[in-house]
Amino acid sequence: MKIRSYLKKAAHGIWSVFLSGLLTILPLTITIALFHLSFSLLEQWLRPIARLRPAFLDCIPHAELILVTILIFIIGAFVKVVILRSSIHAVERLIKKIPLIRPIYAGIQQLVHAFGSQDATSFKHVVLVEFPRNGIYSIGFLTSELPEPLRPSNVPLLHVFIPTTPNPTTGFLILVPKDQIKVIDISRQEAMALIISGGIILPEKFAATHQQ
Repeated sequence: MKIRSYLKKAAHGIWSVFLSGLLTILPLTITIALFHLSFSLLEQWLRPIARLRPAFLDCIPHAELILVTILIFIIGAFVKVVILRSSIHAVERLIKKIPLIRPIYAGIQQLVHAFGSQDATSFKHVVLVEFPRNGIYSIGFLTSELPEPLRPSNVPLLHVFIPTTPNPTTGFLILVPKDQIKVIDISRQEAMALIISGGIILPEKFAATHQQ
């Protein structure tokens, strides 16, 4: 019996050490795997550009990434000084006239602008609402107020967008009375990280308290 007890303790100790090591390296390995996957996808998307790169860049690995990065900076510089801004707007207006592409492009454009650091009006506040039923809460983004002619009653209703996990580009638009919305003190970026990670990535100001 004593031998069996010692074997159980030894097995438990070995498993504990193994689990400790696994939990230590798991975040790093997952991060590396996700980075490698993203890099591979990006490289596939940029493969046509690799055929256009100058011959002297053939000796540089992944030179197409360097070319795209430089191109993005050049476009950003031109846009900042308003040289290309009118041309870009003209191209956007043309794209928005194409029936099938218009709703997709417009939706993605608005979503990107909404979560951009310079846009403080599209998603006004991060809020907590009871959804999909009473007693169950979801994190959402307050966008605007439902116009009075569309209200079913005299009660003011606010638009709240509820993103889904792990793909926040889809979600639900719900109409919630103002007194049933609770504004929470986190930024849009912190809320998005929380939603995409399924609640794993907490805002830094709360993470330390949660660990304690």
